[in-house]
Amino acid sequence: MPRKYPQEFKRDVVAVARRGDLTQAEVAHDFGVSEESVRRWMRQADIDDGVRDGQTSTEQSELVQLRRDKRRLEMENEILRRAAAYFASSTLPK
Repeated sequence: MPRKYPQEFKRDVVAVARRGDLTQAEVAHDFGVSEESVRRWMRQADIDDGVRDGQTSTEQSELVQLRRDKRRLEMENEILRRAAAYFASSTLPK
């Protein structure tokens, strides 16, 4: 399972990498993360800053939340559908 780094940590790594004093490999080694993580964080920071096109972090988190809500609502609807069918079957004349 990959480690989850706080946003502040990612921002600090990106800020150091953008200064240009060190290569991405050196920044990754200094902070104890992989080079690919530094690359991904820099790419996402460029998108968030409007330098590149793509889905911003805010949009990604909103999409995750909406999908989670949709899944919950679908489960609630299924429960209500089953409950309605159960109660309807018990009220039928015998």
